[in-house]
Amino acid sequence: MRIVIMGCGRVGPQLAAQLSREGHEVSVIDMYQKSFRRLPDDFRGLTVIGTGIDEDVLRAAGIEGCDAFVAVTEGDNRNIMAAQVAREIFGVQEVVARIYDPGREAIYRELGLDTTCPTTVIQSLIQERLATRFARRA
Repeated sequence: MRIVIMGCGRVGPQLAAQLSREGHEVSVIDMYQKSFRRLPDDFRGLTVIGTGIDEDVLRAAGIEGCDAFVAVTEGDNRNIMAAQVAREIFGVQEVVARIYDPGREAIYRELGLDTTCPTTVIQSLIQERLATRFARRA
């Protein structure tokens, strides 16, 4: 698979490294060169400096004909805009955007975007853990 990841903060490098080790062709976009230091030495993919809402940057990262686009920057708006560009302009079928604000997540899903919200994921995990522990005590 060919995958473009926008964001090389915490999640992006881990995802890129794992996908690269699995043999996928991976490109990582970030606005800062120093962010690519987070990638492991064995990362064999492409790194592109820029923003994922810039069509030329996306082309340089290989978005044309890629199988998936993942937006995991710190900015909800940037992630959503880039996800829409990937889907609407470049026709990428599998597009995932991280969204921190749970209130926005539902709105973007209504627009047909696949979102992941760490806030709701963590809340669910904690709630499940508490329910399991309290169930054992009953």
